[in-house]
Amino acid sequence: MAAGQPVHGAGETALKLVLWDIDHTLIATRGVGREIFGDAFEQITGTPMREQASVDGMTEPVIFRRTAELHGITSSRHMFEAFARASAELHRRRAQQLRERGHALPGAATALATLARMDGVVQSVVTGNIRAVAEIKLQVFGLDRHITFPLGGYGEDHDDRAELVRTAIARTSEATGAQVAPADVLLIGDTPADVAAGRAVDVPVLAVASGRTPAEQLAVAGATATVRDLQDLTPLRDLLR
Repeated sequence: MAAGQPVHGAGETALKLVLWDIDHTLIATRGVGREIFGDAFEQITGTPMREQASVDGMTEPVIFRRTAELHGITSSRHMFEAFARASAELHRRRAQQLRERGHALPGAATALATLARMDGVVQSVVTGNIRAVAEIKLQVFGLDRHITFPLGGYGEDHDDRAELVRTAIARTSEATGAQVAPADVLLIGDTPADVAAGRAVDVPVLAVASGRTPAEQLAVAGATATVRDLQDLTPLRDLLR
């Protein structure tokens, strides 16, 4: 399956949909993402970014709006869309910097390749990033090959992460002809917000403690299973049986 291409004809067989978070689940940008956000923010608002709103588990429109509020700016959807275009362009220009300073997280490439070899498994993303940025980030680290981007849910689709999960399920059902039930979906992320999104849609969640939240806290939040990092593939395989 080529990266970024819809799936056709999958409705005839059992289908499992795996939805990956990106930042701190598959990759770490090591500060480059924050720098780009700040530069795009200043470019669009005319105000240097002194501080950024909390980003963990939040969608890009929410982060932008709350960051604007921290600077006394009332933002609009039009302003966010301009910010999103600027952010995508800056990510394209700084792809080499992102590659040099950031990295794919341990086990990420192997996990994606392992799932790609499993019959009936389709992989996409649910991320607070806008789609253009999501694609760039995964391409930079060679993690895009097994991701079918048109099926995912992205920051520009909705402010709420649970709605992004619903969007991805609906897009997959439409593209494949399969009726994708919540039990046939696996959401993988690193924050309590990822866990909450999955629980809101009755989707199982594999929580990866590769971000700022320890495994114990992710378990308390209600994750179906937790792992320290993606080098431990046993729970991932078990959840897709």
